[in-house]
Amino acid sequence: MKLIQIPVACFILSMFFVTDAHAMHISEGILPLNWAAFWLAVALPFVAYGLWKMKKMSSIDVSFKPLVGLMTAVVFIISCMPIPVPTAGTCSHPCATGISGILLGPAMSVLITSVALLIQALFLAHGGLSTWGADIVSMGVIGSFTGFLTFKAFRSFGAGIAAAGFMAGLFSDWATYLTTSVELASGISGDAPFFPLFSKIVIAFIPTQLPLGILEGAMTAGMLRLLYNKRPDLLVKMRVLRPEEAI
Repeated sequence: MKLIQIPVACFILSMFFVTDAHAMHISEGILPLNWAAFWLAVALPFVAYGLWKMKKMSSIDVSFKPLVGLMTAVVFIISCMPIPVPTAGTCSHPCATGISGILLGPAMSVLITSVALLIQALFLAHGGLSTWGADIVSMGVIGSFTGFLTFKAFRSFGAGIAAAGFMAGLFSDWATYLTTSVELASGISGDAPFFPLFSKIVIAFIPTQLPLGILEGAMTAGMLRLLYNKRPDLLVKMRVLRPEEAI
């Protein structure tokens, strides 16, 4: 229950700040049933593994669930900032799965994203229930693992925590939208060739997603730098830093 309490509270608070609604993520009904079922089948093992890992980690550390709840709220709020892309049948928006993947690991980040996406689909009409699996794959699986692996790779090459965080946030964001483009093109192309439609969707995303990726990179770097300056012990606890690297 603690996992969803903070996002639910954020939803209740959002009712006091009503704005025009826009369809978020991949909209309901965009994907044919067979493709929607396929992406759900891909997503569910990752979600199940995240649930197993959360149970395991929370049995070791009682503070783990509150951290998961807090990060769920972060992903929920940040991914609720839509920039409509009518030509692509969806919206551009920051995702925050890069930072959640870095701090809690990609498996937990997938679970966090699935909860945030489900609440958005149920209560805010952002995304859809039929496209929940596809949204989890693009934003949760690909975004989280790309951010995590990019951060680890740049750190192994000697990059600072802010520089590695910037590249992780940037690549996580762009990878999410490349995957969304693949999902949309494969689902709606029918008998038409895949790559021409895929190229058109990618091009449709570029005007919004290119700067948003840079913004998300800066946001990820800033959050990591803030934690490094204020709470390096948390970064050590979450295995982002080695003990000797903490201030």
